[in-house]
Amino acid sequence: MVIRYAAMPEKKKFYGSFHDLSPREYMYIPKGTLEVGKPGSFSRVELCHLLIAIAVLTVAFTCTFSKTNLLFFLLKGSVSISSFLYFMPIAFIGIVSAFFVHELSHKFMAQKYRLWSEFRMYPRGLVVSLFLAFLTGLVFAAPGAVMFRGDARSKEYGRIAAAGPGANIVIAVVTYVLYYFVFYDIAFWGLLVGFICLVNLLLATFNLIPLDPLDGRKVFVTSELLWFVLFSTSVLLLGGLFVSGNLLSQFFV
Repeated sequence: MVIRYAAMPEKKKFYGSFHDLSPREYMYIPKGTLEVGKPGSFSRVELCHLLIAIAVLTVAFTCTFSKTNLLFFLLKGSVSISSFLYFMPIAFIGIVSAFFVHELSHKFMAQKYRLWSEFRMYPRGLVVSLFLAFLTGLVFAAPGAVMFRGDARSKEYGRIAAAGPGANIVIAVVTYVLYYFVFYDIAFWGLLVGFICLVNLLLATFNLIPLDPLDGRKVFVTSELLWFVLFSTSVLLLGGLFVSGNLLSQFFV
């Protein structure tokens, strides 16, 4: 997700915030960090926020898909710690390939247009995600967003928004083919490649819904054709997973 920060003559305001929170609550910006860095550059604050978000999402997804959560324990009477440990590296790689790549694609595209751009975590969203996964096994991922500051034309703004889900779709297409034609009958690697595909498709499809403040709305406003290509591709691939059922059964049965 992308959030644009604009500096006004008399006041400062965040536009398109997913949570409608004040900057202090949502996007902490240390003094002296609003300078445009070199393409690919990161601040210490940004790296810290990224690492925390990845760690929390990894634990949350592990609790969900390894069925080591309170709800499963109440229904089945036990949980498997070995299953948690087995799935954690899979969840970590899946989160890095989906969430990390998604946010960095936004960031690098913004930096391409000489805009200040950094990721900021959403602490409340991360806490809710962790507790919801631990208690119920449901995943609600609201880790934060990439924000950028500077003057961007409408087309550039749309390209920045499209970069995240676009990267997810590319990864999903590659892993979709690898899963069904290379790793289908290989236990661990099939599970890993399949999970990467699933998480990338879920993230891309959700973010491409054409409603504010999601990426899909920004892409749709700037290019309806680009939005249609991206959204239809993600929906078709996700639909293919549901129709076959082979991949989804590994996580939801």
